[in-house]
Amino acid sequence: MSRMPQYDDLEQYADLFESMHEDRQARRKKNPKANHRPKKAVSDVISTLADNAVNEVERKISYQPSQFEAVWLADSLAPFFERGLITDVLALVRGGKEASVYVCEASPVLNQPLVAAKVYRPRMFRQMRNDAIYREGREVLTSEGAVVKRTDHRVMRAMGKKSAFGMQVANTSWLMYEQQTLEMLHAVGVDVPTPISAASNALLMQYLGELNHPAPTLSMVSLEEDEALPLFKRVIRNIEVMLAHNVIHGDLSAYNILYWEGDITVIDFPQVTNPYNNANARAIFQRDVTRVCEYFADQGVDSDADTLAEEIWAKTIDTDG
Repeated sequence: MSRMPQYDDLEQYADLFESMHEDRQARRKKNPKANHRPKKAVSDVISTLADNAVNEVERKISYQPSQFEAVWLADSLAPFFERGLITDVLALVRGGKEASVYVCEASPVLNQPLVAAKVYRPRMFRQMRNDAIYREGREVLTSEGAVVKRTDHRVMRAMGKKSAFGMQVANTSWLMYEQQTLEMLHAVGVDVPTPISAASNALLMQYLGELNHPAPTLSMVSLEEDEALPLFKRVIRNIEVMLAHNVIHGDLSAYNILYWEGDITVIDFPQVTNPYNNANARAIFQRDVTRVCEYFADQGVDSDADTLAEEIWAKTIDTDG
């Protein structure tokens, strides 16, 4: 198989893409060098990378990505094609600030017609804010889920300098935390998508919904009066089980809980926080509980977020160490 686009290619693409967003007035003040044709260079390189990404993945993809998507989408999903897990990419389900989710046609070996592929965005598209808050107390993970030794100075130095290699390591570590969290939480009965496989820049998991009707998030749903309270209790139970297994979601709200056929499914775990290893854990946990309570208050469920968070924390976390 011919070479897939590498991260250095994406970095070049990133720099060129970002250059297109510079302030036009500032650029006009610059004196271009002789024979310098930035517009043509940018379009040529982007087109070449996009064309190569599509052409080098010689397989059926019904979904037609934009030029900007094509490079990283083809590279990210190639491992799932190669492992015989998916046979087609059908549609974009949703785009987010850290990742985009696609519905894919599953291989017969998976015994399900559709699966979801969560593809982390390249560095230039990611907008995760204050990620240092969530990294506190975390080890760095490889694409195999192994811990990177702190004596590996090459990796640590690259991350500190935020080089192309360092950014890829950080990106992969985020992804592997999500994968490992999904696997563990699924095993203990938390309502999360069933994890299927992971690659260096993408996760494959259970798809909820129909092809043309993906499961909406709770933020898009007005619950019936008789289902609001049971679902609220269900979400709180999930929060309690997660905390009992040293997991705080870190970004829990009605936007990260799917609703399908009367059930809920908690999604998006890259910012997962360990309550014992992070000085901000209590505040992060409180925010998760508060956001959940705010949504259900709009659905007619009365609760005291501060009291509820305190009760869950007190009965679960050993504050005496």
